Amino acid sequence: MTDTLRGVDRPRPVPVGSGGYGFRMATTNSRTRKADAAASYQCTECGTQYAKWVGRCGECQTWGSVEERGAAKSAPKTVASMPAQKARPISEVAVDDAAAVPTGVGELDRVLGGGLVPGAVVLLAGEPGIGKSTLLLSAAASYAASGARTLVVTGEESAAQVRLRADRVRALSPNLFLAAETDLGSVLGQIEAVEPRLVIVDSVQTVASAAVDGTPGGVTQVREVAAALIRDAKERNMACVLVGHVTKDGSIAGPRILEHLVDVVLQFEGDRASSLRLIRAVKNRYGASDEIGCFEMHDAGIRGLSDPSGLFLSRRPVPVPGTCVTVTLEGRRPLVAEVQALVTQSSAPTPRRASSGLDTNRVAMILAVLQQRGGIGGLSSSEIYSATVGGVRLTEPAADLALLLALASATVNEPVGEGVVAIGEVGLAGEVRPVTGVRRRLSEAARLGFKTALVPPDPDGKRYGGNPGGLSIVEVGDVRAALHAVATGSRR
Repeated sequence: MTDTLRGVDRPRPVPVGSGGYGFRMATTNSRTRKADAAASYQCTECGTQYAKWVGRCGECQTWGSVEERGAAKSAPKTVASMPAQKARPISEVAVDDAAAVPTGVGELDRVLGGGLVPGAVVLLAGEPGIGKSTLLLSAAASYAASGARTLVVTGEESAAQVRLRADRVRALSPNLFLAAETDLGSVLGQIEAVEPRLVIVDSVQTVASAAVDGTPGGVTQVREVAAALIRDAKERNMACVLVGHVTKDGSIAGPRILEHLVDVVLQFEGDRASSLRLIRAVKNRYGASDEIGCFEMHDAGIRGLSDPSGLFLSRRPVPVPGTCVTVTLEGRRPLVAEVQALVTQSSAPTPRRASSGLDTNRVAMILAVLQQRGGIGGLSSSEIYSATVGGVRLTEPAADLALLLALASATVNEPVGEGVVAIGEVGLAGEVRPVTGVRRRLSEAARLGFKTALVPPDPDGKRYGGNPGGLSIVEVGDVRAALHAVATGSRR
């Protein structure tokens, strides 16, 4: 009986001791089969499998992405089926249904590439209290004012709280509908009942589905909620905007697959101490992904700034030592910003160095270049403070020359000069390197009334396009040439 059974452990003669045979239970593959059938754990971001649960994936370093999965099953073979619509030449595909519809908020439409495309799904992420809900409520009211039904689903606030904000920002329209829901089934039911052309979900982390396990905001729930809303938006040809949270390091919370599934990813940035707000297009399937929109927060809500350069300049009757103006590129938009510096003598063994709106490491490098290559001493025993005006943050190297001239001006207590802008990257050897988009920067400086621009050398003479707007262009090849040009101009 034992010999005829298959797959059952039975006695087999095995070597026992030295030179003899005896009967002992020999293990078969039943234990292996049990291990294969046991549940395993897999990372939802990179697919790495683990024998037990871990809090952080060792492959992609993502927290909370390892979930329990059952044993792998052989998937059924997919067979060919008759498509609902036959493929046709791309030139015969109509594009009218994919035309962007303006939201009525100019700066938001600028970042989106002209407006919201029907069927597109947009993810807007930002820090708490930065103004995401206020901006989207204003955009929803403007969109509804054009006659298109708009639905706002709030999961973080009650309907009465949103109505109070709508009264404050004057975002009321008969075509604007509001619902406070946190269940995915209820949200889909509201969409079916209202049949909107635009739906805004604030936020995707507060909506949960009863069909899957996990707490609201978890990886599984966010993935399921986003997939259901994206599927509904594509089927109804309805634009959808999802509000997302961010982590403490500023990245978008939730699974990375969320950013891959949506069509547009927008990052809402700003300093709470400043009224300036910026929207950056991190991903955009319908427009440029390096565009930004500028907004200003005020008591009555938020409004777009078509010309934000004035926020980053100080208006003075006479030039002041320690200041210099540069033109930075935020995406493709040139912005004129002012850099300020203050240098004071210190008796402390380690003088203080502080900066605001500038990279601290970059400031330290410019100080070393100014002292070694520019021949300006006394910086090692001085307290040095540097900052930008208006809360703007300058991260690109094109602001190096303006920072160097501001530090030099503060050290010798002589102003740079009136109507001067400085554009260029400063190297460790003291050379002034070229930067991108100089022609756009010069055109913006000329539009705002500046008279002189210090720029890197133009070898072929075609990079700057003459002198736009009557702007006098002074090419400087190194730090000493820039300091000499400023000193000569200030004595005129």
